[in-house]
Amino acid sequence: MSDRPQTDPKMLEALICPVTHTGLKYDAEAQELVSKKARLAFPIRNGIPVMLVDEARTLE
Repeated sequence: MSDRPQTDPKMLEALICPVTHTGLKYDAEAQELVSKKARLAFPIRNGIPVMLVDEARTLE
């Protein structure tokens, strides 16, 4: 059993990229929401998605 807080999958489905307004892909292993179009990965901390561009990781 993981010690990470659980993230509601239904909530994740409702979130969109704040840059492109397109859907996001949930990466459970990395605990990130990925926007392929914006080439950004938004972190999920303590079960809460951080949808701030300044907090996102740029994808290569």
